[in-house]
Amino acid sequence: MGLLAVAGLIASVWWIWPRLSARTLPAILGRVGVLLGNQVLTLLALALVMNNYFGFYGSWGDLLGTDGTVAAPIVADEGNIAPGTRPSTGVQVISSARVPLISTKKGHSGGKLEQVVISGATSRLSSPAFVYLPPQYFDKKFANTRFPAIVALTGYPGDARNLITRMNIPTVAAKAIDRNEMVPSVLVLMRPTVAPPRDTECMDVPGGPQVETYFTKDLRESMAGAFRVGTEAANWGILGGSTGGYCALKLSMRHPEAFSAAVSLSGYFKSPIDATTGDLFAGSRKLQNENDLMWRLANMPHPPISVLVTSSMKGESNYKTTLAFLRAVKSPMQASSLILPSGGHNFNTWNRELPQALPWLAQQLHVPTGPPAANPSPGATPAS
Repeated sequence: MGLLAVAGLIASVWWIWPRLSARTLPAILGRVGVLLGNQVLTLLALALVMNNYFGFYGSWGDLLGTDGTVAAPIVADEGNIAPGTRPSTGVQVISSARVPLISTKKGHSGGKLEQVVISGATSRLSSPAFVYLPPQYFDKKFANTRFPAIVALTGYPGDARNLITRMNIPTVAAKAIDRNEMVPSVLVLMRPTVAPPRDTECMDVPGGPQVETYFTKDLRESMAGAFRVGTEAANWGILGGSTGGYCALKLSMRHPEAFSAAVSLSGYFKSPIDATTGDLFAGSRKLQNENDLMWRLANMPHPPISVLVTSSMKGESNYKTTLAFLRAVKSPMQASSLILPSGGHNFNTWNRELPQALPWLAQQLHVPTGPPAANPSPGATPAS
């Protein structure tokens, strides 16, 4: 696209423009068309550069809503399943890689990162994701141990790879675990856009995608069936930036039986209604209010969860609303904040907050007790 933009400019100056120099209506319209064409080519090139940097869409099919790869039937990984157990049907492992870690402690590693597709039996939705497994997951001393789990969400539309390439969450977690700043935890890295290209704001859309059910029920059940993670709300936390931050707060506030703690990085507090969302509420004022977090704090019982919200005094549009949210929280709900002097709504700001926010979230969770249910051990292996 960049080459086309450059070629179009050169062709316009060197060859086309001299042929359109006459003061006739066709020549004038031709010059206008050449200018518009060059501007379109330049804007498309810039849009692709921005998409490559921020990772809004992973493919043309993702952008156009024609990518049906995640809708394929999800098969169980049949490797290393204990005899007599029923294999999980919710997770398909695609690939696995080691997480690099520079540690002063001899023999310490960063754990593993598995690329997966997670499907839900109730919502009938599936989504690509990455699962981070800490090094302790593969240690024989922890062979019968279950781990806390944290869901990390991108913004909209986002790409789960952003959480690796732009925020480096697996390495941040590995360093925090290595330094004993957070307990060993399993992380599920994904985007909130489970039904692309529609922005569902993580809700069960009337007559549409049941995304809220996917995150609060299906995701947790599928993960517990494939990995050694806890099954109680006290074992689960959720974190996200921008739209992912709103989703993290909303899912934990609406479903304290699913998530006991949440972190919102530059998140907002009310679902927008625009061309990307469509009609999320089917005209229901009641449903719209129930998804408005400030309305919930003013009109509904406060859930027994812990949340951390972040913003910046300069550069963030949600600063005043964040302060209002903090003032509105009452027991048994607990709210903490991380406010920067300045910072924009971008990955640079979130990278400054993450080294504090991620350990904070892990500290709110309880390590599961009791032996794990029979499942693939020590970890799922790639499906054939």
